[in-house]
Amino acid sequence: MAGLTPISPRPTEIKLHQKSRELEIHFDDEAEFRFSCEFLRVHSPSAEVRGHGPGQEVLQVGKRNIDITAIEPVGSYAVKLVFSDGHDTGLYSWDYFYDLGKRQDSYWQTYLARIAQSGASRE
Repeated sequence: MAGLTPISPRPTEIKLHQKSRELEIHFDDEAEFRFSCEFLRVHSPSAEVRGHGPGQEVLQVGKRNIDITAIEPVGSYAVKLVFSDGHDTGLYSWDYFYDLGKRQDSYWQTYLARIAQSGASRE
């Protein structure tokens, strides 16, 4: 995925809903996305989750009840999300959030299939 360009959508609002465990993001092109904390945790852009190359991804399990405990800005292009399990190494760029939002259903179904195939649990 390419980096930010002058025409990349930028967030206008980021809101954490603690009770529903969802992060809501509004972009300047009118797009709005809601992500569960679990979805964001299992799709962390960190090397710990994604590996260092294709096929090296590490399946994240047992994250259904995860929370985001902090959102820290990183320059003007990303945020670092801190999760209740201590994970805090992923930098979520605006482009990455936008891609996750546009393809959320597909990514989620792929994740659920990988969980089922491995015999692991989201609990």
